[in-house]
Amino acid sequence: MTKHFPRPSATGAAALTLALALSLTACSSPGDRAPDADSAAALSHIHGLGLRGDSLYVATHQGIYTPDADGAPVPVGDRRDDFMGFTVTAEGHFLASGHPAPGADGPADLGLVASTDSGRTWREKSLAGKVDFHALDTARDSTVYGYDSANGRLRVSADGVTWDDRAALRALDIAVSPADPATVLASTESGVARSTDGGRTFAPGAGRVLAYLSWGAPDALFGVDPDGVLFRGTGGGAGWNRVSTVPGGAPQALTVVDARRLLVATGDGVYESRDAGRTFERRMAVKAPGGGH
Repeated sequence: MTKHFPRPSATGAAALTLALALSLTACSSPGDRAPDADSAAALSHIHGLGLRGDSLYVATHQGIYTPDADGAPVPVGDRRDDFMGFTVTAEGHFLASGHPAPGADGPADLGLVASTDSGRTWREKSLAGKVDFHALDTARDSTVYGYDSANGRLRVSADGVTWDDRAALRALDIAVSPADPATVLASTESGVARSTDGGRTFAPGAGRVLAYLSWGAPDALFGVDPDGVLFRGTGGGAGWNRVSTVPGGAPQALTVVDARRLLVATGDGVYESRDAGRTFERRMAVKAPGGGH
């Protein structure tokens, strides 16, 4: 089951509670996806966003896409896997997790896979057949943090191969501090939960209920709530100031590049802001979802 929210008519806490319940019960299986679905349909379910240079990459239910000159989605490489978790490292490498495309060989869960050529080819790194990460992030020291949704647990690896089990929690997204690799935030149904010991323990979620979090620079912590309202974090997530409402309704993914530049996927597009979230321009069109998986 993908980690999408109901439409914005639900209250923030109720929407996040439902999304967490769906995320923790099951993920989509390879048989759920039509292998000949078109690009617009594939982009109706977005799980991650990233930049390599100035090129936008969008992780979806059916592979990685990038926009052409007109903002239309173009598939990258040949793999049409359901990339649930996705992040771009400081070196420009792609890390992802999820499920293989229909008819593909291998186990139902990808574990952690990596690409060094912008998603054209992928190689297995670890945990194949064992874990489906629904959220991935990396620290400044290249430590990989992954949220194992099926087991409700944070897992951490120094090399993407050997993993350490950390706290058990119900979360939808995670964000690691760019200044302190031991500081991790998680979006939960009771608010933002904070860890200062590398995810071994978390204080109870409190305050603002947010769906997605991203910490692109020490002074660039942002979160978006289930209704698409964007907030900027203060005090390392102790407080949240409202910035704007992202176009297109309920959010599907958030990636912060720096203090001024961020990317948000919503129901009708992938939007970019270059003024710290005050205004947005659509970079890629998205077909509105017709329902969950």
